[in-house]
Amino acid sequence: MVAFALAALLFLAFCVSARKDRRRFRNAVLLGLTLLTLSFGLLVQVRVLPGWLGTAVLLLVLAVPTFGLVALGVFLIANGVTMVRREGARLPNLLSLLAGLGIFAMIALLIIVGRFDSTLLTGFAATLTAVVAYVSFVLLCFLGYACLYGRIRVRGDVDHVVMLGSGLVGGDRVPPLLASRLRKGQQIYEAQLARGGRPPVLLVSGGKGSDEKVPEARAMADWLIAQGVPQEHVVLEDSSRTTEENMRLSRELMVADDPGYRCVVVTNNFHAFRAAMMARKAGVNGQVVGAPTARYFWPTATLREFAAVFWEHRTVNLGICGLLVALGALASLVTLTV
Repeated sequence: MVAFALAALLFLAFCVSARKDRRRFRNAVLLGLTLLTLSFGLLVQVRVLPGWLGTAVLLLVLAVPTFGLVALGVFLIANGVTMVRREGARLPNLLSLLAGLGIFAMIALLIIVGRFDSTLLTGFAATLTAVVAYVSFVLLCFLGYACLYGRIRVRGDVDHVVMLGSGLVGGDRVPPLLASRLRKGQQIYEAQLARGGRPPVLLVSGGKGSDEKVPEARAMADWLIAQGVPQEHVVLEDSSRTTEENMRLSRELMVADDPGYRCVVVTNNFHAFRAAMMARKAGVNGQVVGAPTARYFWPTATLREFAAVFWEHRTVNLGICGLLVALGALASLVTLTV
């Protein structure tokens, strides 16, 4: 019962934190801890549950994740091969392939450890398992809450629809990835007009890259105008080079237009939660919505987003990983000296 009470408290903390600001990574961790504590409580109660219910709990908490891990490894490897074929063998495109291979490498290590009576090997495997378990927990927190955050819908009128830029093709053309963001922004714009609201400003944000002929914002604006959006409803922010600059410079334009503005920021779905955290940090008054992304591209892109979020919180994450390694080394040393 203690575990269930703790799970209830964690869920209450999650609800309060999410209500205060849905763009915090803290929300993801609180939700993950809630589910983890609830799972532990269910396992403790298995003996007193009816036979069929106890079996269902064991399958849900133990068997499904075990077989799911193998299935995930196969899926990631297959997706990695697809990414290499379509996008090239650059390191960022190899993340899903490497993650899938890492899953099977970890499984193989645990099988090998069981066949050798080696204190050092056992200690190494235990320490590595602890670190991988922590990183996996943070990843699951990120994925779970990112999916939940992605279900946010635009409610009421907004003053600005900010569309974040990405690279152009041929130096001046909008690629499919960026077009999906512009299409989503245009849909929000048209939906607001359809319900009788005032036309929001479509704020396109993106500077000129070294390999581009025009600023991304210029190409984005031309795309929207070609789709029938009145030119006077489109505003350019054409100086930014990063997402952080997208947020900061766009906020400056919106504040200058109306200090009490309300906006929505549009990016691709895999980037929405991390962009929301950046928006919060930059003081942008609005939520972030995601545009559709090609299915084959989503897993690798999401892993890239997670890696960036993990590194942004590196003080805590690397500190915990370092502590786990230190405890593992200490445990192995004590075992060897006994």
